[in-house]
Amino acid sequence: MTSDLIDIYTDGACKGNPGPGGWGVLLRFGAQEKELFGGEPNTTNNRMELMGVIAALQVLKRPCKVIVHTDSQYVQKGISEWIHGWKKKNWMTAAKTPVKNSDLWKQLDELVQQHQIEWRWVKGHAGHPENERADALANRGVASLTEL
Repeated sequence: MTSDLIDIYTDGACKGNPGPGGWGVLLRFGAQEKELFGGEPNTTNNRMELMGVIAALQVLKRPCKVIVHTDSQYVQKGISEWIHGWKKKNWMTAAKTPVKNSDLWKQLDELVQQHQIEWRWVKGHAGHPENERADALANRGVASLTEL
């Protein structure tokens, strides 16, 4: 593990749920910043929240120490708490129904193994500058779908 510390701020947006959605990411390493965004025409808010984190971790070229800042309790609790039970139960919930978005959870789980990650929940739409930037990027992801 290196001592590189990368702050990742992610957000997801959806116009209708399901509907057109977008995700946005701000990565910060020291004074360097990188912005990412994307979208899908028919998706859910939770899928876009997950996609933001997945996209951010996919661009890291080596194992890093990462702090992921998300306003999604679904992502934060899912990866920190719920996933352990899901994996033990072969991706079934306590109610014995398939875990929603298990394709993305499996992808995220694989990426998480490569890094040392601290998960931090931030209150959304509360004036947190980096979270507001991630939100704006997620909305750009939605807008990019209509710019084709």
